[in-house]
Amino acid sequence: MDEDVLTTLKILIIGESGVGKSSLLLRFTDDTFDPELAATIGVDFKVKTISVDGNKAKLAIWDTAGQERFRTLTPSYYRGAQGVILVYDVTRRDTFVKLDNWLNELETYCTRNDIVKMLVGNKIDKENREVDRNEGLKFARKHSMLFIEASAKTCDGVQCAFEELVEKIIQTPGLWESESQNKGVKLSNKEEGHGGGACGFYDAVYSRPAVESLHFWQGV
Repeated sequence: MDEDVLTTLKILIIGESGVGKSSLLLRFTDDTFDPELAATIGVDFKVKTISVDGNKAKLAIWDTAGQERFRTLTPSYYRGAQGVILVYDVTRRDTFVKLDNWLNELETYCTRNDIVKMLVGNKIDKENREVDRNEGLKFARKHSMLFIEASAKTCDGVQCAFEELVEKIIQTPGLWESESQNKGVKLSNKEEGHGGGACGFYDAVYSRPAVESLHFWQGV
C-alpha cells in the first residue's frame, strides 16, 4: 500500500514547555488549532504522508514534552531521527535562551551526525514579541539550521517548515537511502536541482536569495 512512498522519516519536535510544539503538529497534520490544548504528557505521535518535489515521504512525527520531569524518556526520542524541529516562543525570551540546552541534548542523544535541524520561532501572531526575527536568524546561522517564523494559530509558515525540512533530508541521501535500498526507489528528476521548493525556499549554500517573507536560512 506504500509502494509509491520513497521513504519513512522520523521527525522530532523539541523545545520548552508551552512554546506551541503540539499546536504546530496539529496544524500540520489535522489543520486544527485549539487555544486550550493541554501540555503533552511524555510523548505524542502522529503520521502523515507528504509529497515534496515529486517524492512522497511518510513522516513519523514525535511531539515531545518540554517539562523537565520527562527528561528520563529522552534517549528513545532521539534514536534514529533524521530531522528535528526546534521550537521557541517569540513572546518568551526564556524559551529562546534555552535553545542551547536543547541543542546540547540533541548532540548527546542523537544517533546521526548529519541530522537536519529546523529552527521555528512560533506565535508571531502575538504582539508582545520579545525575540527579534534577526536574533533567530543569527542563531540558526550559527548552528547551521534551517529557519522560519510561524504561527500555529494563523497557519503561517507551518506547512513550509515541515516541507523544507523534508526536502533537505531527501537532499541528504545518507540519512534515508539505506532504509530504502531494497525498494528500488528512484528520486524524482526535480530532486536533482537545488532551487526553491513549493514555499519559495532557497538554500544559502548555493548563494540563492531567500524570499523575504519566509526568512529561511541554511548555514554554510
